Amino acid sequence: MGSRADPPTIAIARRFAGPADSGNGGYTAGMLAGHLLGPNASGAGARIRLRQPPPLDVAMLVERATDDVGIRVLLGGAVIADAAPAVLEREPVESVTVADACEAETAYAGLTSHPFPACFSCGPQRSPGDGLRLRPGRVGGGRTACTWTPDGSLAGENATQVRDEFVWAALDCPGGWTADLEGRPMVLGTMSAAIDAHAEVGERHIIMGLLLGHEGRKTFTASTLHDSDGRVVARAEHTWIAVNPHAFQ
Repeated sequence: MGSRADPPTIAIARRFAGPADSGNGGYTAGMLAGHLLGPNASGAGARIRLRQPPPLDVAMLVERATDDVGIRVLLGGAVIADAAPAVLEREPVESVTVADACEAETAYAGLTSHPFPACFSCGPQRSPGDGLRLRPGRVGGGRTACTWTPDGSLAGENATQVRDEFVWAALDCPGGWTADLEGRPMVLGTMSAAIDAHAEVGERHIIMGLLLGHEGRKTFTASTLHDSDGRVVARAEHTWIAVNPHAFQ
């Protein structure tokens, strides 16, 4: 008799932290979306709920959800996150010019006040080639804008194309910084995203964020990744939860 295959697992490496001791929400969500949708899922959307802070450097079990449509991630019997297919119906956030995005980066509030300064996506403490080093500055109308030029460490088997989980990570924080993240720290609770085209290594992209509203401890935002010609590469919607940042250190 053949041996039964071990169940799949997922682990978030320390490089991909958001808060100091838990995974970056967008990167973690992107990893789960990859398990759910598989390769070559262009245009397909997924909705990821982070039920607990994703631990770092720990193997977590990935199993089919009881509805046999989604998946969930377990650690010691506790549900850390779940994922299901989703349809994103909101219009993309319209892009600004490269010059305007570069100007917005100079006013990035996280440079002087950041609840999680080592965040993989937008932490100012990250060095080039280690984090994404996004600088989403506010541009009016409840929006943020920044540029992003992915380096080769973010590529997959095709050395010119960015892996999907890094696109999810790039779509994360530009949404959060549309709100008062420096005065009201938040972490990602839910993220839905769809990737419509490949992000290219070495190409300058523009990422836009949009504030949608607040409800109690929750903040709702959206973001869009555009290529250098203004075409939409990927879209996302988020729900953020206000927290005490010291609880995540």
